[in-house]
Amino acid sequence: MGAYKPLDPRNQLKPSTKTPGCFLSKPVCASLVCGVLSLALLHLLCCSSPGTQQALLSPLRQYINNTYSFVSSVPGNNSCNYSEGRWVWAPGHARRYNATECNVKERQDCIRNGRPDTKYLDWRWQPTGCPLPEFDARTFLSAVHGKHVAFIGDSMARNQAQSLICLLTASPSFPYRLVYRDPGEHKHNFWRYAFPSHDVTVSYYWAPFLVRGKGKPEDDGIKENHVHLDVPGDRWAADADTIDVAVLAAGHWLLNGAIYYNASQVIGAHNAPPEYSNYTKIGYAWPLHMAYRTAVERLSSGGRTRTVVLATFSPSHFAGRPTDSPTACTKMEPYEEGEEELVWIFKEVRDVVYEEAELAKARVVAGDGDSGGATRIEVLDVTKLAWMRPDGHPSVYMNYHPFEHGVPERMYSDCLHFCLPGPVDTFNEILVQVLKRRR
Repeated sequence: MGAYKPLDPRNQLKPSTKTPGCFLSKPVCASLVCGVLSLALLHLLCCSSPGTQQALLSPLRQYINNTYSFVSSVPGNNSCNYSEGRWVWAPGHARRYNATECNVKERQDCIRNGRPDTKYLDWRWQPTGCPLPEFDARTFLSAVHGKHVAFIGDSMARNQAQSLICLLTASPSFPYRLVYRDPGEHKHNFWRYAFPSHDVTVSYYWAPFLVRGKGKPEDDGIKENHVHLDVPGDRWAADADTIDVAVLAAGHWLLNGAIYYNASQVIGAHNAPPEYSNYTKIGYAWPLHMAYRTAVERLSSGGRTRTVVLATFSPSHFAGRPTDSPTACTKMEPYEEGEEELVWIFKEVRDVVYEEAELAKARVVAGDGDSGGATRIEVLDVTKLAWMRPDGHPSVYMNYHPFEHGVPERMYSDCLHFCLPGPVDTFNEILVQVLKRRR
């Protein structure tokens, strides 16, 4: 056979511009159709009752909104970047559930704890260039139908996971059951819910380093962390082959410091107690890289089709104040654009997540490991929207009615986690859009 020769478009017959069954050209036919439809719409607006107009136009508006939302979320469409935007006033937007009824950690149940101001529930994240639909339980459950969704990481991963459970269980349309929860004081370290209508399971695994962490992660009375960077967290790794969607979030504990190991040998330390001062100082960035890499590699193994979502760093707002100051994070409204610059270290931790996501995508494309190209890597960038919400933390209302007996000189404040309900619910609104994207 001869070599393949591409067709020369100059030698091809020009296609007819006329529509079969139409004596006019396509452009003329299209213009006539548009004109007729325009006249019909004008007649509807001018000559029909308001009730009829509402009944007919409401589905049209919904269709346009849904179409725009879908088009905006197509990969490669630069108009939809959920990580950039601003908080806009939207009274009642975040008043969607009762946190006490969905068993959140008591320290984040700000209304139960007596927080008097609730304006922090009246803001909505408006991304630049696209809408962000409100969280809809049916949409989320449909997006993960038949799947096991696992949140793996530190207490911010838990904050988001508990938000998701509250958003899902607030809808009476979808029955659920608590499958398991660790007993006693560890009840928030591991739990699992099932939503039988869509065969969906949602779990949370406490793993503040993502990889194996010994010492303080297991017993808060121990002052140091011993972290094995080459071994994924024991509990979640044992279940990894059952996980279809994994949301990873870490960083805060690595900033705090630890003694780090590789192949059971000490390789260095960061912010370690004085007795470990002779170890090589390796900082926090490289261990964070290795922790994400080890976790993603474990989740990319086994040949299972899986989505791995790397959540970026959610900053704290202590602003140099001690954690036991009752005046920490007392701002009552979101930051305006440019009001407060994101701290450089928070930017650096966010960048680590993006760098590891790109490396993971490259490994999947190259076919490294035994994933068979079945792993989808996504980034859930919440850093800016979280940074702009200093008003959304429990502050002193991590404590139950903190001023019931006067104003103490010292009182612990939480300027890291978010009240539930609160700004963290937006993380899950974006997560839904990430999971809906085409592979």
